[in-house]
Amino acid sequence: MAKKKARAREGERPGARGRVEPPLLLVHFIRDVLGLTRTHVGCDTTNRGACTFLLDGHAVKSCTVFAIQADGHRIRAIEGVAQDGQLHPLQEGFKEEHGLQCGLCTPGMILSAYALLEKIRIQAKNKSGGGFPNPEGKRCSGLKSYGHQD
Repeated sequence: MAKKKARAREGERPGARGRVEPPLLLVHFIRDVLGLTRTHVGCDTTNRGACTFLLDGHAVKSCTVFAIQADGHRIRAIEGVAQDGQLHPLQEGFKEEHGLQCGLCTPGMILSAYALLEKIRIQAKNKSGGGFPNPEGKRCSGLKSYGHQD
């Protein structure tokens, strides 16, 4: 099968390009071609979200998208959330509040929350008098948080 070009515009590596076989999944393109290895291959069933990344601002599981489908679209892996070597406030919040769990699905949780907060911010900005809601965060499991005294 002939290789085709795929171009990704990722937060830290704008214009990153690679040659891919058409059936190559985006998760493997992100990890193996772009070298952004914090996007994890998790369950191979799309249930856990460890492979989540942003495609044009929407949280998508990269194990369900072919790399060639991302050609010309803006992708953002977890590496593209921090800016100038500083963690994004959302990343800091996960760290401070012990939301990291084992770490496998943490990038997907952060990117999903990032996309949601961006959507809310844009909607609030577009509404007159609309404030920025402060949604209550939930943990992904029943594990007790050992970082706080409740």
